[in-house]
Amino acid sequence: MPEPILSPGSDPRGMIFIHPESFGDMENWHEIARELRRDAPILRVEAEGWTPFWAITRHEDVFEVSRRSDVFFNTEQSAPSPNITYEMLDMLGLEQPRTLVHLHGSEHDKYRKVTNDWFKPAAVKNLQAAIEQIADEYVEKLADMGGECDFAQDLAVPFAIRVIMTIFGVPRSDERFMMELTQGLFGSADPEYLGEFTDPLELVGSTISKFKDYFEALTAERRAHPTDDLATVLANGEVDGAPLGEAELLWYYIIVATAGHDTTSFSLSGGLEQLLAHPDQLQALRKDPALLGQATEEIIRWTSPVRSFFRWVQEDVELGGVLIPKGDVVLTSYPSANRDEDVFIDPMNFDIFRPDSDKLLSFGLGMHFCLGAQVARREVRTLLGKFLDRTASVELAGPAVYTPTHFVSGVKHLPISYKLK
Repeated sequence: MPEPILSPGSDPRGMIFIHPESFGDMENWHEIARELRRDAPILRVEAEGWTPFWAITRHEDVFEVSRRSDVFFNTEQSAPSPNITYEMLDMLGLEQPRTLVHLHGSEHDKYRKVTNDWFKPAAVKNLQAAIEQIADEYVEKLADMGGECDFAQDLAVPFAIRVIMTIFGVPRSDERFMMELTQGLFGSADPEYLGEFTDPLELVGSTISKFKDYFEALTAERRAHPTDDLATVLANGEVDGAPLGEAELLWYYIIVATAGHDTTSFSLSGGLEQLLAHPDQLQALRKDPALLGQATEEIIRWTSPVRSFFRWVQEDVELGGVLIPKGDVVLTSYPSANRDEDVFIDPMNFDIFRPDSDKLLSFGLGMHFCLGAQVARREVRTLLGKFLDRTASVELAGPAVYTPTHFVSGVKHLPISYKLK
């Protein structure tokens, strides 16, 4: 994929939103984002191969964009990406994305209702036993790893995948395949995940084709033999009295399968990284597991795995003192908003006792609030709780490594050493 090049005269700090490598060094990323919140909180970014956009970095403005769904619309290009990504889908004859992230207004509401009951608080509470069982299984694997492992790849990723596959109702034998597809879609800019491909765009196209084949077969199976899982709900779901369209069904499967585990695993690995950097807070959690709920909020604020979304402006609007014309695009920067000094006390400090973590915007707001937010929270606090209960001590065994991708990213490798109780 061509490296993004800013247009002449553009503020070079705008590169942090579009250059994948920027997200490989989050400490530097946040230093630049802090400067932007101070100097240019609504920054015009123009780069070759990208739709020009306004980068929104303050909490107040990201909140306003999220709240004003009557002005700022989701579209088929809501996931920030170079234009060639969408052009390639057309060239390959693949449908443009039609997920809850990309739909808007009444159409979005209709498709959200298809699975809404699955993610209501009571239904999610019923998943707790399964989440605990899966967490127990992966924590017990620590005994076979010889005191060292990669927490991200050995625990967080497979745990989160198993949870979402359990919700879908598909076999364990497909987990490795699903992991590879997720990495091919969200990690395509990361050389580690290219595999046999040399071009990230070819990897994305191949990944979507494989998703299509897999979920078409799953749909046929669940229509012929319905069960009580989410795959059955999707396969037999209806909107306006008709089955979900082919594109909408495919992308519904994809968004649940991918966003449902990638974001959670990044929260888990990034959260443990910070706890190991703050041993006093780690010890506090060991002594009082009741703090896990509060700690989970801080972890999700701190990690902000979904880096941004595009929103398309439907009328001239003033935002933060800047007039943004109808037809323009804004980028909502969640990691920046979640570190805003005007909202959070000492925001660059990780603190599980933080009194204002409930102001986090990691899950979005309004009509596009993350459908699986409560599942993600349960996963984070359950696995971390089980992990801390099983280990007597934990230390970093090497540096954390971040995924250099600009849409969904986080700690992809976290080598640790540990002693079991």
